[in-house]
Amino acid sequence: MRTLSFIIIGSGWRSLFFARIAKRYLQQFHLQYLLCRTQEKADKIAAEYDIPTTTSVEDCELAKPDFVVVAVSKASLFEETQKWAKKGFPVLCETPAANTVEDLKALWELLQKGAKIQIAEQYHRYPIMAAGLKAIQEGKLHDPYAVHLSMAHDYHGVSLIRRMLQPDDPTSLKLDCLWGEQYAFPVTETDSRYGAITDGRIKQADRKVITLQFTNGKVAFYDFSGVQYHSFIRARHVNVQGRDGEWNDTFLRYVDENHQPHMEEVKAWLNPAYACLHTETLQAQSQNWLPDVQMDNDQDEYAIATMMFDMRTYIEQGKEVYPMAEALEDAYLYLLMQEAVDNPGSKISPQPMPWQ
Repeated sequence: MRTLSFIIIGSGWRSLFFARIAKRYLQQFHLQYLLCRTQEKADKIAAEYDIPTTTSVEDCELAKPDFVVVAVSKASLFEETQKWAKKGFPVLCETPAANTVEDLKALWELLQKGAKIQIAEQYHRYPIMAAGLKAIQEGKLHDPYAVHLSMAHDYHGVSLIRRMLQPDDPTSLKLDCLWGEQYAFPVTETDSRYGAITDGRIKQADRKVITLQFTNGKVAFYDFSGVQYHSFIRARHVNVQGRDGEWNDTFLRYVDENHQPHMEEVKAWLNPAYACLHTETLQAQSQNWLPDVQMDNDQDEYAIATMMFDMRTYIEQGKEVYPMAEALEDAYLYLLMQEAVDNPGSKISPQPMPWQ
């Protein structure tokens, strides 16, 4: 199997995840260029991370990559995705798909004209999330009907909610209405993307609390603050309930066909389809119980790597990495969630969208 070649558009913190993946899995991926805006930034990244960089769009086009990763700021994602898709390159775009309803519709229209675009929504591929979702798919809760999620922000949270409540066909889960509020609370900062914080600084952390009610009677309670991503004093939580059981953080409780109760520890699960991407660290996580809902860089990079791996099948056979109808719905519901917290207490109802 030949190596997949790709380029990265963007030089921020997120783009470097894809660069690290290419260096970790040399037999699977070949990074041709990371495109930067300035030569100064290109030289800095090349020296610091030992990866090929350029400021030339022409260089990137002439490289004829198998696909293009778009990992720019949220404000520029749609524009860059559209640009590279119209050039004829398959695109794997960072989340969200777009930031306005008009741009989401434009993406859908572009897809109908033959553009190849996929969105890198990876949270359900984290081994610890995959383990809980696998238990739901196996029917251990029976039919899940309620989720309390304090795990991931906005569109990522929506993606997890839909897969937790409707594991067989997430696209069939339709929103009836939602409502919510946003709060601000002080919290001592202890960690960050760049390491521990020990100077005692305090920040006002926004927290969104939103109820999503679906047309089939199922319900989700979304409760999240961004500080939960990097903190030693703020945990993340997941709770999914069904008639026959409950997934609560790292424990699964359910009754079997003889109505006997069971309790299991949830361990990270590695999909054997991606055996070539399983590192020693991930294998250790899947064999040993870790008393926390782990969302660290190893799991994140593995989840993204599986999506990059699946780009081969998408390019050759058209099998989607993450259904665009789902990615667009994630982004649309995120916009509705923001509308809800901007209008606290008001019930917000969705409008029909073309991808539905």
